[in-house]
Amino acid sequence: MLWSLIKITAFILAVTALTYGAMMLYDVDGGATVAVAGIEFRLTTLEMVFGLVALVVAVWIGLKLLALLVATFHFLNGDETAISRYFDRNRERKGYQALSEGMLALASGEGHLAMTKAARAEKYLGKPQLTNLLTAQAAEMTGDKRKAEITYKKLLSDESTRFDGVRGILKQKLAEGQTELALKLAQKAFALKPDHAETQDVLLQLQAETADWKGARNTLGAKLKTGTLPRDVHRRRDAVLALSEARDVLDDGKTIEAREAAIEANRLSPDLIPAAIMAARGYIEQSSPRYAARVLTKTWNAQPHPDLATVFAEIVPDETAEARLKRFAKLTKSTPDHPETKMLMAELHIAAEDFPAAKRDIAGLVETDPTMRSLTLMAAIERGAGADDSVVRGWLTRALTAPRGPQWICDNCHHIHTHWGPTCQNCGSFDTLSWKRPPFGEMPMPSGTELLPLVVGPQDQDHVTEAAVITDETPK
Repeated sequence: MLWSLIKITAFILAVTALTYGAMMLYDVDGGATVAVAGIEFRLTTLEMVFGLVALVVAVWIGLKLLALLVATFHFLNGDETAISRYFDRNRERKGYQALSEGMLALASGEGHLAMTKAARAEKYLGKPQLTNLLTAQAAEMTGDKRKAEITYKKLLSDESTRFDGVRGILKQKLAEGQTELALKLAQKAFALKPDHAETQDVLLQLQAETADWKGARNTLGAKLKTGTLPRDVHRRRDAVLALSEARDVLDDGKTIEAREAAIEANRLSPDLIPAAIMAARGYIEQSSPRYAARVLTKTWNAQPHPDLATVFAEIVPDETAEARLKRFAKLTKSTPDHPETKMLMAELHIAAEDFPAAKRDIAGLVETDPTMRSLTLMAAIERGAGADDSVVRGWLTRALTAPRGPQWICDNCHHIHTHWGPTCQNCGSFDTLSWKRPPFGEMPMPSGTELLPLVVGPQDQDHVTEAAVITDETPK
């Protein structure tokens, strides 16, 4: 509607300008005299202008007729396609012009105009492999999904445009949430163009969402071969897929295969915490505690994590508290200043009932970097040392409103997860979970009182209720 109004306005302005110009020329004095065969013709200024325009048009028509005569001459001399080529050149020129105008309209967001130009280009060119793609994309832009899908299906009949047709339908099915059908289309597009980076990424994402770990590893290998993925990133993501595959195998009851897959995942990426945990437990089942300790220590040195300490304790489950303190020193000797190491040592000293040592481990941490866990440990230390209940409740009150500390957080959408997984539960991104602190201002755990019975003891439920409600009482 707007475009039609613009064209009508432009036409009126052009007619007005020409009329005004003609009136101005009519009032101009002077002219010219032309003598032909003894006959003189006197022309006014306006007549001279019209004569010049007529001359230009006549020359242009003459050139066209000359080209037609040349084509006719070639036809009479045996070239049977000379005249048809002459007219085809005109049609092609108009067709390619319409095609270029349609592409420009598509780039500028004018979907309806692009569809009109695509239809015009098809009329002159008769090459659907060129115009159908433009029509489909323009239909998508205007919201006509049905026409877009029908046009994309037309592209499937031509081998040169089959990939574009599959890719177009794939995007539609992804937008509609039809994951199963989208996966089949992505596999078809990958088979047609295995080196297409966008298709590789889409297929890998869908395979990860549907837990097709073996297929995802093949796709990841293709990305490495085509140079669309750095080698170090490939090793890391291959380890993630191997670990996910191991978990599925474990769920099927195949413990030996799962153990081997977990060990392979740890070999591919030694700093992958879940892989180290699963590999270490596999070594423990094999009665190889030395290998389990080596795997856990290597990963702990890269990034200390409480789950690593839990599995390290499982290596010797029945040892005394003093023996455990001595054995854990080998795990933590390379990271003595890390907050996770300080909290771990405090827990071990609490188990050994050495509360002064536990307090020395964590005293600086609760002042410089207080978290829910460190403050809860301090409450346990105070209770074990025989402090007043008001002091214990004071630490517990602080713990309820303290930051939660490092969590499994998606690098893409910042969603917090209770457990590690190969894909984000919120946005579906693959290999984006990192063990780090939540963004500033993140609320603490929904139920902070879950830790309190472990610290205060089952006999003090009244104190637990008091600590769960923030009061104006100041700890002594």
